[in-house]
Amino acid sequence: MEYQAFLRAAANVRPSPRQLAMLDNPYYAFVHFTVNTYTGREWGDGTEDPAIFNPVNLDCDQWVAAIKSAGMTGLVLTAKHHDGFCLWPSRYTEHSVKNSPYKNGKGDIVREAAEACRRGGIRFGFYLSPWDRNHPDYGTPAYNDYYKAQLTELLTNYGEIFHVWFDGACGEGPSGRRQEYDFEGFFDLVRRYQPSATIFQDAGPDIRWIGNEAGKPRASEWAVVPCELTRYAKKQTEGPLLPGDLTGIYNTNEQLGELSTIQYARGLCFCPSEVDMSIRKGWFYHPEEEPHSVERLFHTYISSVGNNATFNLNVPPMPDGRFDPRDLKRLAELGDALRAAFGKPVIAQTRREEISDPQCNYHVRVPASMQVKYVLLEEDIAQGQRVERFMLTRTNFDGRWNVLFDGTTIGRRRICEMKGETEDFDVRILCARGRVENLRVTLF
Repeated sequence: MEYQAFLRAAANVRPSPRQLAMLDNPYYAFVHFTVNTYTGREWGDGTEDPAIFNPVNLDCDQWVAAIKSAGMTGLVLTAKHHDGFCLWPSRYTEHSVKNSPYKNGKGDIVREAAEACRRGGIRFGFYLSPWDRNHPDYGTPAYNDYYKAQLTELLTNYGEIFHVWFDGACGEGPSGRRQEYDFEGFFDLVRRYQPSATIFQDAGPDIRWIGNEAGKPRASEWAVVPCELTRYAKKQTEGPLLPGDLTGIYNTNEQLGELSTIQYARGLCFCPSEVDMSIRKGWFYHPEEEPHSVERLFHTYISSVGNNATFNLNVPPMPDGRFDPRDLKRLAELGDALRAAFGKPVIAQTRREEISDPQCNYHVRVPASMQVKYVLLEEDIAQGQRVERFMLTRTNFDGRWNVLFDGTTIGRRRICEMKGETEDFDVRILCARGRVENLRVTLF
């Protein structure tokens, strides 16, 4: 393939409507809750007695209020973790809330959470662990049928779902065999029953894993990545620029979407990343743990939502079914910090100046008396992700640039931290895969 044709193809890899909707609402909560909450473990082994599960003060409305206080717009509940214990009364297993003391076996925490989300005006999603350390069929083809039956229950009985979360965790079953998951069959069910829902999995199809659980994305976060990485996503281009081999590429790679990598790809997909981390060290509740500082959580927001990714922040309930007061306080503080920083947006007046194809400048007018602490840049991502290098600059009296911010990718949004700038400046698109038009600049 000729180089310019390759760049044009890469510049026009585009998101689906459901991916666009997700990138427009990129900040949501994880809620990890199961028998681990009562055993103090992070991974259960499936032998736990359902009798230990009894959230006597469960308050899903409290969850929703706390999530909203932090500015999040959705909740993803662990309907089933690796231990196989189900938070809803599944017809297909006895290892569920129906055999717990909670509401004398008549409870359904998935329903309570879904209804609380609707009352509170936020979206509801769920995580159904593919790995099940309780079910006797795990490790055999029959397990996929069991899993699909449970997935169908969740997709059809709890209203609209915005996000379905899978991971690739896998182990040996009682048969001594590792399970071979029918992910494509799982995804087909989601598309059939919840066509607007995004699907998270390490390899796509809609959203992929960032590569760690510490809230640390790459400096350059691309949504356009090799099909070898996101094999479940739709391939939108054909053929590599150069012969090579990317079969071993993984989400931990630092140069996933950069030209030095994608030139060897057999095709390119649009599949943005999700940053998932917990408000505490553990994913499940441990009373001795303290929540992370506001500063760390705020920085993670900047480097995820503000770096072309989504942010899925876990908050684990206590054994009684409520959030810890320390976490409530931290969520409110985080929300206050975000509102203080980004609560008064000013859409900037810009003038586009053509330099060459695709270089251009956007001259930005700073309103009188405004001190700019953050600049939000947004590509017209519906047309594709194109910017590879940009700078925010002011030209000195001698014609040299005073660099205010030096960045690589922009994507759906890039938040640039400033130092209280009061003068006009330029957004210089130094390197891009195609023409950059309709760049939106917002000042805070």
